[in-house]
Amino acid sequence: MTRLRTTAMALAGTAAMFALSAAPAQAAPGDVTTTCASSATPAGYVDVNWGYSPSCGTQNFAPNIKQIKQLTGLPVGTVVEACGSTYYPAGWVATASYYSSGCVAFPNGGFNNNAWTLKRVS
Repeated sequence: MTRLRTTAMALAGTAAMFALSAAPAQAAPGDVTTTCASSATPAGYVDVNWGYSPSCGTQNFAPNIKQIKQLTGLPVGTVVEACGSTYYPAGWVATASYYSSGCVAFPNGGFNNNAWTLKRVS
């Protein structure tokens, strides 16, 4: 019984890890998805928030998950808030930069500007 429970927990943990680390498939414009920080932010997305989850495999409380937002397909004139941990796509410009506690991607990152207000211009 213990072996079955251990196997079930391992499979559940693996499934949760895969669900968090898989790139979003066919996300609609503006959709936000959570992923492990170890996976690269896909083209057309920006990071919008960082946090911690034990499901992404680290034993400390450093940021290891991120929420990413799909920008591809949003209309010209759209304004979004994004973390400065990724580059924004072509057709978007930064109109402001500021500090956001939700965008702290590294421990001891200080209070420097780490986020942008972005606007779609083309």
